[in-house]
Amino acid sequence: MPDFKDRDLIVRYSANQRTNHWIVAITFILLALSGLALFHPAFYWLTNLFGGGQWTRILHPWIGVVMFVSFVIFAATMWRSNLMDKRDWQWVKQSRDVVNKREDRVPESGKYNGGQKLLYFLQIILLLGLIITGIIMWRQYFWAFFPIGVIRVASLLHAFFAFVLICAIIIHIYAGLWVKGSVRAMTRGTVTPGWAWKHHRAWWRSLRDQRRRSTDTPIE
Repeated sequence: MPDFKDRDLIVRYSANQRTNHWIVAITFILLALSGLALFHPAFYWLTNLFGGGQWTRILHPWIGVVMFVSFVIFAATMWRSNLMDKRDWQWVKQSRDVVNKREDRVPESGKYNGGQKLLYFLQIILLLGLIITGIIMWRQYFWAFFPIGVIRVASLLHAFFAFVLICAIIIHIYAGLWVKGSVRAMTRGTVTPGWAWKHHRAWWRSLRDQRRRSTDTPIE
């Protein structure tokens, strides 16, 4: 059976990938809330969610470590699929067509489109920046290694990286909800052939060719 039928489901994310994704998502929310609580007195009331100001200061960096490690594992499994090529750069140039639901005009996407790939690398840069500046600011363990001037600069950069990451994640969530069927991929791990054909046609073709070569090979 070389071609897909409507009732077929295509595996997009494995169980391990979905688990890592949701660990990253949950820890991100906790970090955003605790970070806002520590950033400005107007948000200090959010410390009540973590047991008070002292517990918020204790938990925030450790949650950050959990998020960073989980993201590294998640990103490592997706590295090859997120390498940019000419087709992806052209997709980015024509992103307005995608927003206006004219996907037939843009180049066919692989497993991830140009926008998703740029977000992937942006997240890597931002999380590296956050973990480095976070360690510099972690006075409980690293207070003796950095002068106060470096710590102050790290604090400013940490807030900047966090702000950009929050904006990026908001766009990521909006895109996931806007493209019908995307949420299913991260909850059940599968998508329909129709979804793959519409949004990631080059990926769909590669899976079809794989099925034609060997119907016994699992489709992932």
